[in-house]
Amino acid sequence: MRALRPPYLKWLALLVVMALVAVGVTRVLSARKAKSEQLAAVTALRQAGVVELADSDVVKAKTVEIEAGLPISGALKAVNSALVKARVSGDLQGLTVREGDSVKAGQVLARIDASEYQSRVRQAQNQAASARAQVEIARRQYDNNKALVEQGFISKTGLDTSLASLNAADATYKAALAAVEVSAKTVSDTVVRAPISGQVAQRLAQPGEHVNVESSIVEIVDISRLELQASLGAAESVQVRVGQTAQLSMEGSAQPVTAQVVRINPSAQAGSRSVLAYLSIDNPRAADTAAGNDPAAASPVLLRQGLFAQGTLHTARTSVLAVPLTSVRIDKPVPYIQLVESDRVVHRAVRTGERGNIAGEQVVAVTGVDQPVPEGAVVLRGQAGVVREGSAVRFTAMAPAPGKPSP
Repeated sequence: MRALRPPYLKWLALLVVMALVAVGVTRVLSARKAKSEQLAAVTALRQAGVVELADSDVVKAKTVEIEAGLPISGALKAVNSALVKARVSGDLQGLTVREGDSVKAGQVLARIDASEYQSRVRQAQNQAASARAQVEIARRQYDNNKALVEQGFISKTGLDTSLASLNAADATYKAALAAVEVSAKTVSDTVVRAPISGQVAQRLAQPGEHVNVESSIVEIVDISRLELQASLGAAESVQVRVGQTAQLSMEGSAQPVTAQVVRINPSAQAGSRSVLAYLSIDNPRAADTAAGNDPAAASPVLLRQGLFAQGTLHTARTSVLAVPLTSVRIDKPVPYIQLVESDRVVHRAVRTGERGNIAGEQVVAVTGVDQPVPEGAVVLRGQAGVVREGSAVRFTAMAPAPGKPSP
């Protein structure tokens, strides 16, 4: 028979539950009271026109060195490229390379049927042999006439005639030899070779196809050296010098690329009056790929012809008074920054200048329009938002770190 529970256990459990509920209610009421007090304090500050800021909401204006630059953009183009064309007409044979294949300078890419041109070589050689025989006949006749003239049997006119015949035969023989060389050159032209080392960008003909003279067969590009052609305004071009560098960003890649000005066009473009500057870009990964090395070990970026690039061409380094770019407000007709002077917010109209990157933050040079911006001025960051001019400022005291006494 099951033992009965004492009645006081039931009352004890009820008291425990009521105590837990009371503790929970007390905590909720305390949290609400703290929140209400905090809200009341903020409301009181607002009513008093006091803005509470943290140290992270402000920054000091200071003089920094910024690399002044010009924005540039354009498509990458290989310095060395070649469009391989047929030098003779005929049926194309042995073309096996395709787009993306690497080729070496002098490598045989294809052949053109040379049977007709080989026959022409033999024909020219036979004509040269015939002309040589005529030279021998003319030479013997000249030698005979020369001996007869010396003996007085014939006049000198006959000797002159035989000499002219000898010279004509010799000229004919030399022309025949030249024809042999031309025919031999035509036979060698039936072998299509790569003029440069690189990669096949396009295959413009197919094996067995009949090609004519100057028909395009393949296009080869060497992407180990690329160039960016930047179009600059007339006023901007006077700041550009050979040797200046630029930081470029490529579409599809977060890795920046360095380029250097190697040439500047001496003439402005007709119509636009723009000046072209050429920036060289080394592509070591492409060079290692062509050499058969591990491309990933050389460079994380593999550049290709036709990629779009944009960046800044660094033209000079200047010392300027700068503030974070986000600190400049543009919700008024004239840009301005928010300063803290004598514990109050002051709006100061400014002109912006060069931009740069300092410690990973975008900064901009500023100069006061009506009043100068002093060195070390306390400026509100963009995250602080727009604060009404004249508002009083109070900085929030930072809570001490655990284990450290408050000052």
